Amino acid sequence: MSLFSYTAIDAEGAERQGTIDAINIDVAIAALQRRSLVISAINPVEEKSSALLSRISLFDRVTNADIVIISRQMTTLFEAQVSALRAFRLLAAEARTPKLGAKLLEIANDIQNGSTISNALSRHPDVFSPFYVNMVRVGEESGKLDETFTFLSDYLDRNYEITQKARNALIYPAFIMLTFVVVMGIMLTVVIPNLADILNEVGQDIPIYTRIVIGISEFLSTHILLLSILLVGSGIFLVRFGTTPAGKETYSRARMQVPVIGGIYKKLYLSRIADNLSTMLRSGIQMLNSLEITANVVGDVTYEKILKAAATDVKSGLPVSEALRKHPEVPGIVVAMLKIGEETGNTSHVLDTMGKFYRREVNHSVDTLVSLIEPIMIVALALGVAVLLASVLIPIYNIASGF
Repeated sequence: MSLFSYTAIDAEGAERQGTIDAINIDVAIAALQRRSLVISAINPVEEKSSALLSRISLFDRVTNADIVIISRQMTTLFEAQVSALRAFRLLAAEARTPKLGAKLLEIANDIQNGSTISNALSRHPDVFSPFYVNMVRVGEESGKLDETFTFLSDYLDRNYEITQKARNALIYPAFIMLTFVVVMGIMLTVVIPNLADILNEVGQDIPIYTRIVIGISEFLSTHILLLSILLVGSGIFLVRFGTTPAGKETYSRARMQVPVIGGIYKKLYLSRIADNLSTMLRSGIQMLNSLEITANVVGDVTYEKILKAAATDVKSGLPVSEALRKHPEVPGIVVAMLKIGEETGNTSHVLDTMGKFYRREVNHSVDTLVSLIEPIMIVALALGVAVLLASVLIPIYNIASGF
């Protein structure tokens, strides 16, 4: 059983407030209506402990996968002629996390109070992007909400798949690098000092490369606390700097300059831009609005600025191909294809073709990166450990050979 708080109007027109226990919100509404009450608002009452857990839980968040599932479920419910109010209440009752359930329930309450679906969704920008809201608004105006949600779920599915693939490709090299740093740190602070003691006790001349390794080891062992504090402090600074406008732009520019990985990111953002613009143009949204909306959801500061600048140029009468030609981050092939689309009046189809092309390019680049990076990182790790051990073990072997 769950506890719900409600505000309602009784048969005499007086406002009444209270709570009711029920299995779910639909049962609660039915029970109140049997009492001849007209419900104006109803919400679940969360216990303090559960509210606290929802705040500190790392898992109580709305993911892209959740939005894809919701969109597909909305398609099914609309095709079954279920009203929007009941559809969102049903989804809220079956939500994966409390946060998602609360958001959907708020949307249902807004719809019950007379709001359109798009306006209700727009009040939750942390869950539903401007792109999503505008697509739903177009669906409401055209009377094809079921087709709109199908369109959205397919688009989000494509976007989620390609983003996850690019992200997962970077997790493995990051893990190998972390392993490399940990192994080298243990070698330099634990293993090498013990072997160095043996060499110092013998008193023989030590090769220059061995003295360098021992010097690095002694420095790390002596200043390990200070270095740890500096490392943690630098990490905190970099994370906080990344949340500032200047930091986001700096990281964006730096990310694009990284060999191979920078190319993957560029193709990822270009595929997202082309896919967004194509989807909105086919839905009847004008190019200017499509550029402005895409700028807010592209996920990169550099391309966000490019799209906003292009939108300003388009507003002043410049074709979108010419507006994008000014920016070197946009490949010449994209500009040329857009120009063809403008001349033939088939820009949405051209953008769709480019989106598919760049998705294939991202998939191919990620597969190539993963296939190459595994042996390279393993060899680098092995060589690093081998150099450290050889720099100390070779002198010990030479000493043992002299007896």
